[in-house]
Amino acid sequence: MNETRISTLRRERGWTQERLAEHSGVTVRTIQRLERGDDASLETLTLVARAFEVPVRDLFETVEKPEFGEAVDGLDARTEREQQQRDRATRSWRSLYVGIGVVLAMGITVVVAITHLGMLYLALGAYWAGGALLGRWLMDAVIEPRLDERYPLSRSSREPRADRSR
Repeated sequence: MNETRISTLRRERGWTQERLAEHSGVTVRTIQRLERGDDASLETLTLVARAFEVPVRDLFETVEKPEFGEAVDGLDARTEREQQQRDRATRSWRSLYVGIGVVLAMGITVVVAITHLGMLYLALGAYWAGGALLGRWLMDAVIEPRLDERYPLSRSSREPRADRSR
């Protein structure tokens, strides 16, 4: 059996099992099993490690099976790689939005400046205000769920970190 440090890490933070379950997104029963040293999936361990903001390997005192230790170390590397890929994809979408906005703004500026100068401000403001709302909806409803599916070990950089001071 692999000895875990989950209960130690939880107590160091002054957390209850319920609070850890809430922050990690697993059930209290799962936390109890983990603290007893029962086997768990690497995905569950990743969720708990993320709640503590530590690498998965830091959840264990000892690891009996070498292949499990290798899997844990590989999981940390894979998590980091997926997070980088997700962040890169998010930056790409934002760059696309800004790029389209700049091109449209230039086109609108030329067209409106030729016809009605007062409409220029309205059109530009409408694009950036409406576009920001549309872009946020697109990120929340379409892009982030697809990134969650594609990079399950990563998380959105827009998610607030758990408050550690409570």
